[in-house]
Amino acid sequence: MITATFQEGSFRDKTVLISGGTSGIGAAIGNALAELGASVTVTGATDAEAAEAQERAGFWIERAASLDVRDGMAVGAFFAELPTLDVLINCAGIIRRGAEHDPAVFADVLDVNLTGTMRLCTAARPLLARTHGCIVNTASLLAFVGGALVPGYSASKGGVAQLTKSLAIAYAPDRIRVNAIAPGWIATELTRPLQEDPARSDAIVARTPLGRWGAPDDVAPRSAISKKAIGRKRMSSPSRTNPSSAAGRTASCTWSRATSAMRAIGTVAPAVRFPRIAMSIAKWPS
Repeated sequence: MITATFQEGSFRDKTVLISGGTSGIGAAIGNALAELGASVTVTGATDAEAAEAQERAGFWIERAASLDVRDGMAVGAFFAELPTLDVLINCAGIIRRGAEHDPAVFADVLDVNLTGTMRLCTAARPLLARTHGCIVNTASLLAFVGGALVPGYSASKGGVAQLTKSLAIAYAPDRIRVNAIAPGWIATELTRPLQEDPARSDAIVARTPLGRWGAPDDVAPRSAISKKAIGRKRMSSPSRTNPSSAAGRTASCTWSRATSAMRAIGTVAPAVRFPRIAMSIAKWPS
């Protein structure tokens, strides 16, 4: 439970929008922030996705709606109906493993993962400027290393990392904080083919110090913490360091890079549940 790390009600009166939040990491983040008192809306690509999410046991989020992040007019209309917004979390993403060497498929992946993120950031900026809110984007471990079967996904996530740093600079005069998380190997529908391939899954687990796949609930608290800093990427993976040492525990929980133009605000202590998302939504430092 996220309340083991953050005070209950920490996000009361906060309005949160999570794209791609009907399942996986986005849904886990939404549940965590709802548990902390936020009013959370999540979006899925279709009406069916939104309806299925609201019927699912353990889905505590206030509202689920459909939004195609590839459709600029639909994005604009969606945001025009929002009276206020404190937090935008971009989790909408696709992967087309093995097909992304086709330039058309490559372009489709970038349209959702990278350009879709930019569309939502642009549409949210006026609302977030009024509340001095924040944006948390979703990059990936593949923003730092390549993926032979997923050149589009890797390129899109590398783009999200650079976009985050650029928008952190551009939106700072509006007192909007922009951060990103970079999940590693997390057990979601996007990674199901790898989970079900014994050879690939065993190789991933073997090089992960915790000896398991990450879970969406491991990432959810990380997004909350990311609001404490400006223009940072936080790696959400149990696979980067040896957790047996104090340095390893700290590095695995707090690894980040700040933009050269922005000073990181605050520090992050290691925590068993890898808290990140909630602190990412703290108020702009006075």
